[in-house]
Amino acid sequence: MLAKIASLVLEDGTTFKGRLFGSVSSVSGEVVFQTGMVGYPEALTDPSYKSQILTLTYPLIGNYGVPEDEDGEFGLSKWFESSKIHAAALIVGELSENPSHWSSAKSLDQWLREQEMVVPLKPGVDTRCLTKKIREKGTMLGKLVVEGTSANDVPFDNPDTRNLVKEVSMKVKGTVRITAIDCGIKYNQIRCLCQRGARVTVVPWDYPLDSNEFDGLFISNGPGNPEYCKETVENIRKVACVENPKPVFGICLGHQLLSLVIGAKTYKMKYGNRGHNQPCIHKGTNRCFITSQNHGFAVDPKTLPEDWDVLFTNANDQTSEGIVHNHKPLFSVQFHPEHMAGPTDLVGLFDVFLDTDCLHTCTGMTLLLMYSFVRPRKVLVLGSGGLSIGQAGEFDYSGSQAIKALKEENIQTVLINPNIATVQTSKGLADKVYFLPITPEYVTQVIKNERPDGVLLTFGGQTALNCGVELTKQGVLEKYKVRVLGTPVASIEMTEDRKIFVEKMEEINEHVAPSEAAMSVEQAVAAAERLGYPVLVRSAFALGGLGSGFANNREEMITLVTQAFAHTSQVLVDKSLKGWKEIEYEVVRDAYDNCVTVCNMENIDPLGIHTGESIVVAPSQTLNDYEYNMLRNTAIKVIRHLGIVGECNIQYALNPESEQYYIIEVNARLSRSSALASKATGYPLAYVAAKLGLGIPLPVLKNSVTNSTTANFEPSLDYCVVKVPRWDLSKFLRVSTKIGSSMKSVGEVMAIGRSFEEAFQKALRMFSISILLCASSDWPFCSCELQTPTDKRIFVLAAALRAGYTVERLYELTKIDHWFLHKMKNIADHEKLLEAYNQDESAMPPEVMRKAKQLGFSDKQIAQAVQRRDWKILPVVKQIDTVAAEWPAYTNYLYLTYHGSESDVVFEQPHVMVIGSGVYRIGSSVEFDWCAVGCIIELRKMGYKTIMVNYNPETVSTDYDMCDRLYFDEISFEVVMDIYEMENPEGIILSMGGQLPNNIAMSLHRQQCRILGTSPEFIDSAENRFKFSRMLDTIGISQPRWKELSDTESAVGFCETVGYPCLVRPSYVLSGAAMNVAYSDTDLEKYLRNAVAVSKERPVVISKFIQEAKEIDVDAVACDGVVIAIAVSEHVENAGVHSGDATLVTPPQDINQKTMERIKMIVHAIGQELQVTGPFNLQLIAKDDQLKVIECNVRVSRSFPFVSKTLGVDLVALATRVILGEEVEAVGLMKGNGIVGVKVPQFSFSRLAGADVVLGVEMTSTGEVACFGENRYEAYLKAMLSTGFKIPKKNILLSIGSFKVVDYFIAIQTLESLGLLFCNSVCLSVSCQVMAVDWPFEEESDCPNKDKQRNIMDYLEENHFDLVINLSMRNSGGRRLSSFVTKGYRTRRMAIDYSVPLIIDIKCTKLFVQVSSQKSAPIHHKKYSTRLRGVNKGLLK
Repeated sequence: MLAKIASLVLEDGTTFKGRLFGSVSSVSGEVVFQTGMVGYPEALTDPSYKSQILTLTYPLIGNYGVPEDEDGEFGLSKWFESSKIHAAALIVGELSENPSHWSSAKSLDQWLREQEMVVPLKPGVDTRCLTKKIREKGTMLGKLVVEGTSANDVPFDNPDTRNLVKEVSMKVKGTVRITAIDCGIKYNQIRCLCQRGARVTVVPWDYPLDSNEFDGLFISNGPGNPEYCKETVENIRKVACVENPKPVFGICLGHQLLSLVIGAKTYKMKYGNRGHNQPCIHKGTNRCFITSQNHGFAVDPKTLPEDWDVLFTNANDQTSEGIVHNHKPLFSVQFHPEHMAGPTDLVGLFDVFLDTDCLHTCTGMTLLLMYSFVRPRKVLVLGSGGLSIGQAGEFDYSGSQAIKALKEENIQTVLINPNIATVQTSKGLADKVYFLPITPEYVTQVIKNERPDGVLLTFGGQTALNCGVELTKQGVLEKYKVRVLGTPVASIEMTEDRKIFVEKMEEINEHVAPSEAAMSVEQAVAAAERLGYPVLVRSAFALGGLGSGFANNREEMITLVTQAFAHTSQVLVDKSLKGWKEIEYEVVRDAYDNCVTVCNMENIDPLGIHTGESIVVAPSQTLNDYEYNMLRNTAIKVIRHLGIVGECNIQYALNPESEQYYIIEVNARLSRSSALASKATGYPLAYVAAKLGLGIPLPVLKNSVTNSTTANFEPSLDYCVVKVPRWDLSKFLRVSTKIGSSMKSVGEVMAIGRSFEEAFQKALRMFSISILLCASSDWPFCSCELQTPTDKRIFVLAAALRAGYTVERLYELTKIDHWFLHKMKNIADHEKLLEAYNQDESAMPPEVMRKAKQLGFSDKQIAQAVQRRDWKILPVVKQIDTVAAEWPAYTNYLYLTYHGSESDVVFEQPHVMVIGSGVYRIGSSVEFDWCAVGCIIELRKMGYKTIMVNYNPETVSTDYDMCDRLYFDEISFEVVMDIYEMENPEGIILSMGGQLPNNIAMSLHRQQCRILGTSPEFIDSAENRFKFSRMLDTIGISQPRWKELSDTESAVGFCETVGYPCLVRPSYVLSGAAMNVAYSDTDLEKYLRNAVAVSKERPVVISKFIQEAKEIDVDAVACDGVVIAIAVSEHVENAGVHSGDATLVTPPQDINQKTMERIKMIVHAIGQELQVTGPFNLQLIAKDDQLKVIECNVRVSRSFPFVSKTLGVDLVALATRVILGEEVEAVGLMKGNGIVGVKVPQFSFSRLAGADVVLGVEMTSTGEVACFGENRYEAYLKAMLSTGFKIPKKNILLSIGSFKVVDYFIAIQTLESLGLLFCNSVCLSVSCQVMAVDWPFEEESDCPNKDKQRNIMDYLEENHFDLVINLSMRNSGGRRLSSFVTKGYRTRRMAIDYSVPLIIDIKCTKLFVQVSSQKSAPIHHKKYSTRLRGVNKGLLK
């Protein structure tokens, strides 16, 4: 049956339409809004909402259904606040038709029908728009008019004109054991009194009071205007206004009534305070507490008599929140300390009321001064180093925020971070930057050199935390009088050491999952047998679940634990809670014990899958009010007990069938979840945490979004956020695609919508633009993939829904909550509905199309199901303001949605639009964010207003203070065009965001968008392999022989003509996706299939692969084809290793002047031919005195930050000025200032179980570091140390494949002279005294050698080797395709699994040997203490 339509008519004539649920009847009342995100059953049964039309700002309501009413403690309802619904009507954005919760007995719709209550909802009712109207105009009368009824027949009902208390109060004296005046009392107020041993009597609102009948008087909350309760006021006056009154405590309306009793005045507020996050400051201590409120009237504090004082004040609007007599036991509060729903931070006021000895203090709370703060003069900030799986760009964001916060306080900042691609290491942010390894040795030298008096350890991930803990243990911080700001090291150690953590939790009666810490394999196995299999093994002091996994038996346990001990000295053995819900809270606490939870998040995947691998939604969707606040209160209790100052994250396991929970862990630092929570809520967690570390109280800090309210609050969301991780497992050979307790994802996306489906589908497209819809095609799957998840799990789920799997069956297989599965089914069902109109699109109602857009379908997806047509269905722009529109916000943090009737912003001023880089993935990481941020900064310096479009929560570019307008949304043709058409910018800059913006250049150009910089036609000429190769031939620039793919037969013929190996190269790809070196016809055919799949509708080119050539990278800036700046870097590795995986040196050390001139000539020729305006990048190869061009990217490249910072010219700033048409002075060839920079890749193979450690033309590194030195050797060593490399002190295992060993004889002798013992694993005829053992590795051999292989494993396990050098047979760009597992593979894999440093490239091996022999390289620690040259050369001032 179709739902009826109704109109909400406001007294000013404004009308909102929506569908009706619940009872079908017309009603009227006062329209109010409430910003709580949970607690709808409690709110509806709150008598204070009598005769009010309640608007809930959070759009997804009814998710956890409604429980059956049942008696709880003291015979009171367990779930509700009174015996019936009191609100006149409910207005919501979306009503969940399929609730999911263990306590749910019926849906909200069913309950409302039983209670005869009306609920209008979307489409039509834009609850944010309605909230803003009430905020601006004030509370208004309204009426809900059912379709078919005349609005004139439904009069406006003003509840302020009658005594609502009389309507909700009991009619006769009660017999329940309660002491209170019932003005609309809530069950939980009665419960709070009874729990504290009170024996009381309930009386009606007008009951004549006699002080002989009670020992204390409680005045409850209630609805309406307090001035109508004259009888109540007079009755209270008789017992309160005497010489020695009995204790009196009033709440909400009771507070207003007590104020009238003593002669104060009350007034009607503009729109009242209704929500769960109102901050109230206690007078006398200045402590701030989060409270629940529901009132439209307030007390005027200026009218209080002399012997009365203000008790609490609202930190936002400064209204009175409580009063107290100076010496009599009389007090009242405006908020609800006992509230259901909402926080109960001040429920202790009931204890104060019943304990007459404490009444004069009213709260009994004192100011907690944890430290006597002396503001630091200079602060050292430790960064996180190179991006790796588990520790990515979120620490660039957090570190940048921290530095900004410190600079605002005029504190000098010194940063140590070798990650040259980050924004935080740019000039203009920190006062000094050291590009050095984040190790105790180097950090000690910086401390000695800089003499900071404070250090921040929690903004650089686990790397910084571990380093800080070690510096503390060594006594370095104490020696140099460096104070750890924020969370003390002792608190950090409590969270990192499992045994101590468990003990600390037991002290406050909180429980962690049954778990034991073990220091050896034997201890771990014994612990597992005591706990019972299956168990979860985790490494202590590790990040991203490194070294973790599930063990189902003793054999698996031994294997897992042995590998785990390679990364740590302690492992944690936990009882498996697979299938439980995983919930996270982000918590902020200052040094004065003010504490708030900023965001809670729910993992869609159940426990057992690392939170970094899981799809996460914020706020939680399937927790009821009790669970939400139970975990919130626990979080605050835990954080207080641990003494954390700043920000931290707490993770829970919650039983899906009960209220049982365990604490999984606490991270006493900024984390990936912190970045997500910051971007999801708009609350700048890292910025606030840095300020708190300086001793600034939380209530003093302003909410940077509203600029008027305090930062001591808990954000209200009126939207839904979905995070989806991004994996790049296809780039690795033999890697396990199973996801579990150890993190493998390389990045994440965040999508915002007004419904889960809208945000979810957005996120899936952000995850991979090529995936139109998880359910749009038949994805091959089997049920085992649902039970044992892989990186493709969500698409397998969609395919299962299309195949007819029921929600119940999917729940059994996946343990994903029913609510999420129903939402996914909504998407699949609507897609089928769209397909049903494929034959006759004209028959499709507009509502079906609108619903598709509201469910998150893109135009491209819809076009797959039906023919396209202009439906005039357009998105609106909504703000993220942290307060659900309750307060005016000046936020520029925006997203697009199809759930709304108006935009929150106006489009008047011209802007320049910059497109960001999107999700971090292999090939596009923080270096492109540096470029986008640099462009935005330069544009603002030039006086332009800026728009940033990006959706990556880990980035600095998505900080809303970086630009004038931030659109946190998709980088797709459809969305960029939507924004373009609304904003009408002066132009779009595509060249700063890497490959993703370039991919939509031609589509935007066809729509006549103003593209700033190089013309999209020329971008296409460079990206399209065929066009580019043809262009090079035309202008006479040499390149490897090539051919465009037309068919397989001609491709094979070409390869046979030029000779293998040949390179297969698709167009418009990043990081060498689907690029491969073919060595045979079989290789070629396979690679061609992959390339065509990746590069659909775009050409694939095959070219001759030149072996043992030198590769050169050129980054340049041009204006109208005239090149004005050139930076040249040379690769250490031979060509065939992707430039992102290569070691780069700049200025180049081995390129002669003649070659350099030829490089310049080629760059100028190509820049001119492509008419480049802005940045571009060229890759060349040199062999036998010949230069050949292999690629050109008309955009920034990943080496732009490296060359800019090393050579001292900001190429992005230069390019930005050129793009905007400014005249700039030509720079020419950039030669630097005498230092050499070396950029080294950061790999994450330790995270990727089974992946072969080989390098080729497709990129596999996840990050990079760079260091400086007087020569390449010094810089290379520091850079290698920055990646976690350790200098060998004893044995090196050398394993050589097919290379000429004679070439290495000198290198081997050099290392032997340094006192290093070798095990050489190749049969040689060369006399080599350093050989200890002669083991064959690469070729398959007889059985006896299996024992030898096991022998090597033992040596690696026992840390016998400090370094493994493994040079495989095929080290020239090709990816190994052998189906068998070679011994070389096993050696490389074992080195990774047992944390033994590994070198796998021939040229890098030679460079390492040269470094080892260089006396000038600061290898030995004693050299650090005598000279600071090694430190100072890492400095960027």
